[in-house]
Amino acid sequence: MQHSRAIMERARKVLVGGVNSPVRAFKAVGGEPVVFQRGQGPWLFDVDGRRYLDMVSSWGPLILGHCDPEVVAEVCAQVGLASSFGATCELEVLLAELITSLMPSIERLRFVSSGTEATMSAVRLARGVTGRRFVVKCAGCYHGHADGFLIKAGSGGLTLGVPDSKGVSPGVAADTLVVDYNALGAMTALLDERGADIAAVILEPVAGNMGVVPPAPGYLEGVRAATRKHGILLILDEVITGFRLTPGGAQAYYGLEPDLTCLGKIIGGGFPVGAYGASAAIMNHLAPLGGVYQAGTLSGNPVSMAAGLATLRKLIRPEQQARLAENSLTFRNGLSEILERRGWRDRVTINAIESMFTVFFSSKPIRDNNDLSQVDTRAYERYFQAMLQRGIYLPPSAFEACFASCAQGESEVGLFLQAFEETLTEVLG
Repeated sequence: MQHSRAIMERARKVLVGGVNSPVRAFKAVGGEPVVFQRGQGPWLFDVDGRRYLDMVSSWGPLILGHCDPEVVAEVCAQVGLASSFGATCELEVLLAELITSLMPSIERLRFVSSGTEATMSAVRLARGVTGRRFVVKCAGCYHGHADGFLIKAGSGGLTLGVPDSKGVSPGVAADTLVVDYNALGAMTALLDERGADIAAVILEPVAGNMGVVPPAPGYLEGVRAATRKHGILLILDEVITGFRLTPGGAQAYYGLEPDLTCLGKIIGGGFPVGAYGASAAIMNHLAPLGGVYQAGTLSGNPVSMAAGLATLRKLIRPEQQARLAENSLTFRNGLSEILERRGWRDRVTINAIESMFTVFFSSKPIRDNNDLSQVDTRAYERYFQAMLQRGIYLPPSAFEACFASCAQGESEVGLFLQAFEETLTEVLG
């Protein structure tokens, strides 16, 4: 780690905390952050030459693995033509056509440069369409770092023990109403009481930023029914789940029809991107057709569009879907078998859905933000460091997701499961 340490010493002199996103500082897991140099397939390589099995996948986008040849070829070809136009290019149209064909709830969409831009723009649009003020979110769910979302947020804020952020004005905070995730009764009661003033409910269909927390049976359907009852727009934040649970996202997986959908990560193939979309009737409220303004210099950037188009075209092939499903099932079954055989079920809980999973050091189920207080974060710290020494790169936070990918195979899954059992033997005794 000599080179990593030296680079981090330099980084702390010019970057805030030495990083450009707080969780990368390893504050929640201790030790010195790893500085990476390259990636290939399921592997990451640091500046000291060490190799790691990557279970973070750049926080989800790299579902095909690092440097997929088809994606690299399309990106290199586009860079040779132009890196940015600040004007329309055909790649935007091609990617939009593919997305709308896979997600029927989206008739029109708008590309932006991040998931945060997508969610904050979707909320602005919802307020413009409905003429209402308030937005409802769930405690522990993360929708980016726009001011209105940093109220009982998940992800980095939860990791660092800072669920709210300084710098958010009382007025903005007052416009955000918060209920617990998976608490359908609380959600319906709030909408019944204040529905006439609520523009939108924004929801992760599967919570991914307090660790993986799937929806309780009937929860999503209940929220959908309650929002329709009061004319409230349902914004589904599929930045993580979009094209991961199925080619049609979580909305296809659960048979849900949102009013607005937010996308990111996978649709950029590892490059900066975001998008939000809905019916033509809703999206036509956006400028230049309507009175809700949103713009971006690099929106629809041709390099990101090329990467996203190549990624989605490959991902939806039957053989890739089968490979991802097989890898995901092997992870889930292997982890469950180890916990059962070793008698660790009373100390470790694993939440998983398809290619997403989180290892919680908790004896009880994790169903919402309130359950996170029982998670042993010190045990996760030891687990993270021991897995890192065994060449497994995990999220440097107890409250994030691990991701299976199409680039992994039987040997990589086996390596992870072996390291997992050896590490838990050390951590749990």
